[in-house]
Amino acid sequence: MCGPHVPDFSSASIANMSIPTALTPPRRVLMGPGPSDVDDAVLAAMARPTLGHLDPRFLEVMDEIGSMLRSVFRTENQLTMPMSGTGSAGMETCMVNLLEPGDRVLVGVNGVFGTRMAEVARRCGAEVTEVKGEWGRAFEAEALRAGAEHDRYDLVAVVHAETSTGVLQPIPAVRELADELGALLLIDCVTSLAGHAVEIDGWGVDAAYSGTQKCLSCPPGLAPVTFSERAVEKMKARKTPVQSWYLDLSLIQGYWGEERSYHHTAPINMLYGLHEALRLVLEEGLEARFDRHRRHSKMLCEGLEALGLAARVPEAERLAPLTTIAIPDGVDDAAVRGHLLEHFGLEIGGGLGPMKGNTWRVGLMGAGSTERNVKLCLAALDDAMGRG
Repeated sequence: MCGPHVPDFSSASIANMSIPTALTPPRRVLMGPGPSDVDDAVLAAMARPTLGHLDPRFLEVMDEIGSMLRSVFRTENQLTMPMSGTGSAGMETCMVNLLEPGDRVLVGVNGVFGTRMAEVARRCGAEVTEVKGEWGRAFEAEALRAGAEHDRYDLVAVVHAETSTGVLQPIPAVRELADELGALLLIDCVTSLAGHAVEIDGWGVDAAYSGTQKCLSCPPGLAPVTFSERAVEKMKARKTPVQSWYLDLSLIQGYWGEERSYHHTAPINMLYGLHEALRLVLEEGLEARFDRHRRHSKMLCEGLEALGLAARVPEAERLAPLTTIAIPDGVDDAAVRGHLLEHFGLEIGGGLGPMKGNTWRVGLMGAGSTERNVKLCLAALDDAMGRG
């Protein structure tokens, strides 16, 4: 009987290996649902010398990031930091720290990421009530209220910016419902932070998470989170350990707070990138940045109408950084997206769930929200559908 194959890792074998050439990825125009185009200044910041994660200068960088994040989240929450991981790590961070087995959670589900919120909450041992809504429409608070199966909940969770559908969810009325139910309020603002106003304190949000790869125009890899004092008190009163050691904020805040106690090695150069991305956001000014996103979204939708294409979401509920487009009958979704990538170096996204095959998702996020990109996308779509 032949034994198991043992690879040859001898010096001679390695010397004869074909070693790939240096990585040279092509320049693309990223107009999908994320990641978005990254400003060259952010990429340059990431190339600066790596420091130790407890180096005094790096600790200053961390403090500056926390301060800038509070400004962008519009909050005074002290527990505001970027988690090591993508936006979904931010979602899990909020859920695993705020929920214990048996807690009741009310989740609004009108897209992929509401569905994911419900799934993560169930994995925390929570009793989850899903209120199903129409994909492509925002929730009325009354619909969420009617779907509640209990008088009291520990957490109400909704998606502020549903990346799968392009819907922007009003939050104040959901806060009123959470108050009626005695619940904390959690929002997903992965695709809204730095592209739409996110008023954590003004809306009374208890916890929120985002991602760096959307309107912040930083590469994926970090997930900003923020927690109110009420949320912090709930975490302090836990009866069971947080199920994830890596995402346990009772440990991580020791590193981001005054103790500076070791938890894990921070992604130093990613944090350099976030520092520069936040600095650029604040340099532009939040209101100016929000206006830029609104202006280019309007320009795109007007151009789509001229091409005979329709946005899927009503204007009043539409997310400015991400537009969903109904694909006309007889038009091949994948063929058009492939044409855009091959001939224009332009990436747009396809639909998910019930929108798969019948919807395009076009992002105008952060550094990618420009008049030039709007015109390029419209011309490329016109050409791809044989109308150029």
